[in-house]
Amino acid sequence: MIEQILAEIKQYETIIIHRHVRPDPDAYGSQGGLAAILQASFPDKKIYAVGQEEPTLHYMRRLDVIGDDVYKGALVIVCDTANAERIDDKRYSLGDKLIKIDHHPNEDPYGDLLWVDTSASSCSEMIYEFYLTGKDKGLRMNDEAARLLYAGIVGDTGRFLFPSTTEKTLGYAGELIHYNFSRTELFDKMYELDTNIIKLNGYILQNFEFQKNGVASVRLTKELLQEYNAKPAEASLLVGTLGNVKGIKAWVFFIEEAEQIRVRLRSKGPVINGVARQFKGGGHPLASGASIYSWNEVDNVLKALDEVCENYSFNK
Repeated sequence: MIEQILAEIKQYETIIIHRHVRPDPDAYGSQGGLAAILQASFPDKKIYAVGQEEPTLHYMRRLDVIGDDVYKGALVIVCDTANAERIDDKRYSLGDKLIKIDHHPNEDPYGDLLWVDTSASSCSEMIYEFYLTGKDKGLRMNDEAARLLYAGIVGDTGRFLFPSTTEKTLGYAGELIHYNFSRTELFDKMYELDTNIIKLNGYILQNFEFQKNGVASVRLTKELLQEYNAKPAEASLLVGTLGNVKGIKAWVFFIEEAEQIRVRLRSKGPVINGVARQFKGGGHPLASGASIYSWNEVDNVLKALDEVCENYSFNK
């Protein structure tokens, strides 16, 4: 499949790369890393990375603004996006051909060509593998691509702490750090938080609710976010903060936005993407998301999560 994708890339003069809405470092890393590789490899081609910019990720790269006409006769590649409805910038369908590159469960097999590897820690890991497979066929890596891919891998593995981190993941990361970029500067940008967000994190640690079956939850209303001058995207950066709580099996953050409440699910063992699917979401077995539209639905989410955790034992 990698060779087929590379063959398609070689045929097109214009290539437009998309990723999912509400992006994280892996979304930016895989999208931007692929764009940087293709720009270095095929300097005569027109390579664009598009979508709504996320201010907290400006340190990774800025995105391109293009007109609808650019899609005519173009190859479109979507990175790190499980479902077509979550693709950022709906113009992805205007291109000549569509390729999906992703590491989430393939529940929505959109696209003309699909490369899905659920064993990969991140889509950024897959893009590096794409480069390794194609480096004898014209692909070139540079420092910028390496920086972006490394950031994506670090972000989606929780600094290599998540179970998705494999020997291959660590090997690829070890190769990427040989390129010329500052890991210290990158980590500072990824993990430094403003004072108000640190204080919000303190609120979370003091006010999360813990249920008997190892389920924890946090409710962040619009009013609370306003009190801490925090945006929903900034609050989402704190979802992993409960991972160190002893006895916790899975947890959920309810983060209120303008017209919906984001449901951020995380787990230390129980498979939770089925819970996300019950609420029209999805994701990885241990990291998923969904949306609800009323605080009255919170108890339904917690009940579903509790049922998953009730019979789960870490001794299995």
